[in-house]
Order: sequence, then structure tokens, then C-alpha cells
Amino acid sequence: MSAPPPNEAEKNIEIWKVKKLIKRLEAARGNGTSMISLIIPPKDQISRAAKMLAEEYGTASNIKSRVNRLSVLSAITSTQQRLKLYNKVPPNGLVVYCGEIITSEGKERKINIDFEPFKPINTSLYLCDNKFHTEALSELLEADQKFGFIVMDGNGTLFGTLSGNTREIIQRLSVDLPKKHGRGGQSALRFSRLREEKRHNYVRKIAELAVQNYITNDKVNVAGLVLAGSADFKNDLNQSDLFDGRLQAKVIKVVDVSYGGENGFNQAIELAGETLSNVKFVQEKKLIGQYFQEISQDSGRVCYGIEDTLKALELGAAEILIVHENLEVTRWVMKNSAGVEVIAHTTKAQEANNRELFQDKETGLDMEVVDSGSFLEWLAEAYKDFGANLEFVSDRSGEGNQFVKGFGGIGAILRYKVNFEQLADYSDDDEFYDESEDERPEAPASSLLTARPVDNKGGSRDGTKASVKDNKNRPGPSSVKLLRGSSKLHDMLAEVPSASEMRMRFKLQFEWLNAVLRKISTTACPAYMAFAHYLDNFSTAYPQVKYYKFNFDQIPDIAKELGIRSLPTIYFFRAGDEMASVVGANPKGVEEGIKNLISAKSEDQLEY
Repeated sequence: MSAPPPNEAEKNIEIWKVKKLIKRLEAARGNGTSMISLIIPPKDQISRAAKMLAEEYGTASNIKSRVNRLSVLSAITSTQQRLKLYNKVPPNGLVVYCGEIITSEGKERKINIDFEPFKPINTSLYLCDNKFHTEALSELLEADQKFGFIVMDGNGTLFGTLSGNTREIIQRLSVDLPKKHGRGGQSALRFSRLREEKRHNYVRKIAELAVQNYITNDKVNVAGLVLAGSADFKNDLNQSDLFDGRLQAKVIKVVDVSYGGENGFNQAIELAGETLSNVKFVQEKKLIGQYFQEISQDSGRVCYGIEDTLKALELGAAEILIVHENLEVTRWVMKNSAGVEVIAHTTKAQEANNRELFQDKETGLDMEVVDSGSFLEWLAEAYKDFGANLEFVSDRSGEGNQFVKGFGGIGAILRYKVNFEQLADYSDDDEFYDESEDERPEAPASSLLTARPVDNKGGSRDGTKASVKDNKNRPGPSSVKLLRGSSKLHDMLAEVPSASEMRMRFKLQFEWLNAVLRKISTTACPAYMAFAHYLDNFSTAYPQVKYYKFNFDQIPDIAKELGIRSLPTIYFFRAGDEMASVVGANPKGVEEGIKNLISAKSEDQLEY
């Protein structure tokens, strides 16, 4: 399944943010009545709301309690200041929450929130209370289309609804109907009539309960109705005159299921998936199903866990991020004794039992906490910088529950295969970082480097043979230049304190590039020789080019020799006289990192 359109994905993220906000606001409590809830619908006027607040300010001046009066006046003033930031009401309306709340430590803290909801809010509200009123926001979330399900068989019926990714069982009914049999003699017809009569009464009972469950105030309360069952009951109900005409008009699909009850309900949701394609529950099951399929095929195009998922993001390899909507992980930004930023991600259990995560490895002292916050909130803001799509999933479906419990609730579907174990094996002491002249491998003779494209068998496509001789395990001169330039840039990055995030990104990309180049050199494939000569030609023929994008598809033999289905783009740029590179699918991150360097280094030291 491909990812939903960007606008749909962004809407899902906005819905998740509103859910989190509602949860926090509902838990907040304050002293007195100093917590203001203000909702301005679309096409209303900011001036009207400002005038109303001015009148409320005058009224609040008469509050007898001095403490409460000052708190209310302060909250109204803050709300007025927030409204001054808007010339007109946004297209979807405006929501403002302001006031002093009591924290878990018993201290007072002022909160001031204003935002435009993800879709139009048609409620006008002003309340000053000891809590925030979020009912209107909750209605926005509940406004998703709701579908009804009736699952019938000879043992009973289940009535349920599906809205978004929320499945609800409304009512269950058990029944004991007589079976068909050939006994009875002269009374066989009478037994048959009794059986048909009981079946008819059963269908009539279900039709009556359907009206009770799916019609409210003479209006159908579901967007569509799905009839499911293992026998003919569902068809009998659909064609019966006893079935309310308003509900009959809402039937969008009739499906055959193998089970009754809750299992039949789950199967009916899957079988009606195409019809309910806009329901997030179905999208969620398909997305996680795609994730599990990649695992079963052992394609290597998936990762799970915070550490590997963040590495995939840094590499630009993550295409679709899949995260549990209630993942409780905190992101810590700390500084050690040397002033270097350290980023850690912890669960509540780790925070309580593993204090070593917060201690400097060199000194053993606690590190200085610069910032801390929800990892999910950081991810919801930062995911676009890595060129990925973000999808939140719940644990309400069987697949979602398996993903949360078995894979930690976070993972990604990748653009290309990434060997995380190999990434971890390469450290800063890797031999490719050695810049000493003595350690350079011998360059092959120039006669061995040809510009002719080659095939998998070592021959060129024009029929001539490319000789490798004794140099088959030696990297060519261009790879030495490439790696030396990368090493030089890596050292320069280490000297720039403001580029810590870029350092981490480059380190991961550099290690991945080392792994690829090492594999290329050890396979001794003629494609490697073509690649080395290609870089030589590029460096010589285009000295004026300071920034260049190279895709492995330009030399497909390399991918064939490596046995890798897809290789990423490499971005080359010059560091002085040397050439360096960064692997990844997101040039924006590369350019931003280089600009960070330019702000700390003079342009004559690094050009891009």
C-alpha cells in the first residue's frame, strides 16, 4: 500500500496533536475561575471577540477575592494579547486556552495556547472556569464518518460501529433456532412451518433492533451499513419489508463471513475494506500488513526500535515512519562536561532504573539537561526534514497490537536495504579514516582503468576484456581521494560545535559509504574500475563543478555486482582540493549542513 496523500497524512498528524492537547487540557486544574476557554468560529470578527473580552475585563474587576481577581484579569489580558496577533479569524476558526494551572508539584504555571483547528469549528464559546472546556474539540474528532455493521448467523447477531480507527460493539443477541430435519411424519410440514415462523420472527427482531441502534431522532446516525453473515439471514434482512427503508438505503455492502460474533465483525471490516477505504482503521491494517510482508520476505527494507529508526532517518532511507500514537518516550538534550550535546531517548522505566543514561561517561557526574520533551511531539515536527511520511497507528487492531508489543511501537519501511549491524561495526578508528601517506593502497596501472562500460562477467559491452590482474583487492585512486576527502570533512565537522546534528548525520552516512566502497573494492569487479575511472574523469573534466549529484543507476553494473536492489544517491562536493561525499536521499539536509559549516569556517576552506 502506498502512503496516503500528503494532505491526508498531515491531517492525521493534526488529529493526533489535537488528541494529545485535549488529554493535557482535560487534566489541567486551577485555583478559582481563572482558566479561559475561547473559541471563535470562521467568518466571525476578531474585533467582536476583543470587545467582548474588554467587557469581561470590566466585569472581572468586581470579583471580591483579590487572588482570584488578579488571576482572571491576568488571563483576560493574555488572551487579548493573543488576539492582537491575528488580523482576521483563520479559515477554520480560532481556539484559545489561557490561565494558571496547578502542576503535579503543586506549583502554579501559566499556560497560553492558541491555534487554528485542522477543520472548521462551528462553535462560539467563551467560558471562565476552574478547568478548560474541550467538548467542542472532542466533537471535531468524533465527526469522522461512522459505519454500522450487522453480523447475523443462526446462533445470534452482533451490532457494531466503526469510526476512524475506533471499533465499538453496541449490542449482542443470542438465538436458538430449530434446524432442518426430515423427522415428524405427518407433522413434518407443521415442523417446517414452525421453523420458518421462528426464522421470520428472528429477522423481524433484528430489523427492530437495527432501528433502535442506527436511527436517532428519526435520522440515520451512520454513513453506511454493512450486512455480514454466514448464511442467508443477511440477504433475508436486506430484502425484507420489515427492514426500515431509511436503513436499507444506507446498505453499502453485503459480505459473507466464516464466523459470527466478534470474529465475524473483524472479518467483515477486512472484506468491506475497499468500500471503507477512507476509514483509518482499514488504512492502518493495510499499512502494518505491508510492514509485516516486508519482514516475511526478508527484504531488509524495514527497521524497528528507536535507535535503528533514527539511523534510517539520518540516512534518508526511511520512506514511511510507523509510530504508536501513545508511545511514551521522552527525548532528552543534555550537555556533558566537555560541552558536547548528547541526545537520549528514554521510557519511564528507564528513567527510574537506569540513571547511567543521564551520567557523563568520562566523569560519572549527571549531565546538564538542556531540554526535554515528548519524543512523539519532536518527531511530528521534524519528520519532514528527513524526507519521510509519518503514520500514527493504534493498538486496537490485531496487527496494531502485535506491532506495539512485538516491535516496540516504532519502525519504518525503507527506500532501500540498510545493514544496521554493519553500520554499528564501523567506528572512528576504521582504517578508511587513516590519512597517512604510507597507508595508501597502491594505485593500479593507468592501463587497467578504462572508460568502457562493463558487464557482470568482466567484459566490456563492446566485446573486449578488462584486465584486473593483481590489483583485484586494491581500491582505486578515486576511492582513496573520496575517502580522504570524507575524512577531512569529518574532522572539520568535529571542530564545529554548532553542527552536532550534522556531525551525527554525516558520521552515519560516511560509515555507510565506507561499507559500500569496501564491498566494491573487495569484489574486484570491473564495475568498480569503471566507477573509479568515472570519478577521475569527473574530477578532471569538471573542476568548476563544486556540487554534483551521482546516482548509482548511472552505472547499473555496480548494483548488480553488489547484489543490492537499489542504492542511494551520493552527493559530492569539494573540500579544498579534495572531494567528499554524503550518502542520502535528501539533498536539503546536506546543503543545510554545509551552510552550517560555512557559518563557522571561511569559504576558502570549504566550497560547495
